[in-house]
Amino acid sequence: MTAAELVPNNEALSPYRHFTRAEWASLRADTPLTLTLDDLVRLKSLNDPISLEEVIEIYLPLSRLLALYVAATQGLFKATQRFLGAEDGKVPYIIGVAGSVAVGKSTTARVLRALLSRWPNTPKVELITTDGFLLPNRILEAERLMDKKGFPESYDNKSLLRFLSDVKAGRRNVCAPVYSHMTYDVVEGEATCVDRPDILIVEGVNVLLAPRMRDGREIPFVSDFFDFSVYLDAPEDVLERWYVERFRRLQQTAFRDPQSYFRVYADLDAEETTRVAKDIWTRINLENLRQNIAPTRPRASLILTKDADHRIEEVALRKL
Repeated sequence: MTAAELVPNNEALSPYRHFTRAEWASLRADTPLTLTLDDLVRLKSLNDPISLEEVIEIYLPLSRLLALYVAATQGLFKATQRFLGAEDGKVPYIIGVAGSVAVGKSTTARVLRALLSRWPNTPKVELITTDGFLLPNRILEAERLMDKKGFPESYDNKSLLRFLSDVKAGRRNVCAPVYSHMTYDVVEGEATCVDRPDILIVEGVNVLLAPRMRDGREIPFVSDFFDFSVYLDAPEDVLERWYVERFRRLQQTAFRDPQSYFRVYADLDAEETTRVAKDIWTRINLENLRQNIAPTRPRASLILTKDADHRIEEVALRKL
């Protein structure tokens, strides 16, 4: 055996198969483009540009792969039901979308929902964000957790787990709380309900956290309910720039609404706006990224890595 043969092949040892953008795009095959430019304008988030080229080269191959996965899972479920002699039921396929604040999770989740709902075996695709399961501000303030908003401890995890458990059990009209980014709080008395969808997409910063141990017992977490998961990745300095750019745009728009929680920032000058945005990023979002979000990256089924222009340049798919 030669010396070269004794050196481990990193690609062979990796749990992922890595694709360049061009390699991944070739997997689209003949999948038709079902979104228009107008659709994209409606689907994209603030400061998260996405082109038809991105949809064609990245999201169409992904939607094709997911359609195959869902069909296989549906077939396995039906076979199991027949084996057990059980009544025909319906178990939604659940997809998690994770990543840092400002990385573009919302746009990815909405584009996937639009594409997947156009496949014949998954006409009913729903989307929820975990923001609705954040503890109300009054509780966060009482427990001194306002600067930890988005951290694992800031969520009503019992309610979130109950929601996912009910959805996975095929129950009808399962409801989740609604969160307002305008008031920066959960909206009392409002809910969004899902009724036995074919696919449920769950988007949130910390949805890939691993189960924890308590008193020697493993406590389930959100990711336990996922059939597939996507992690959006980008360098820290790029994420900071995107966050600051988004903050500046909001300062000129949404922050000026009298109902906005961030109305206090609306009249800052450009220099002070940048200083405040960078401070919030460093104290809260960067800390959350390093402590809780980035460590979950290796748990994803698929990793989409962006460059400084929001363009996805590499795709890593977990090997089966």
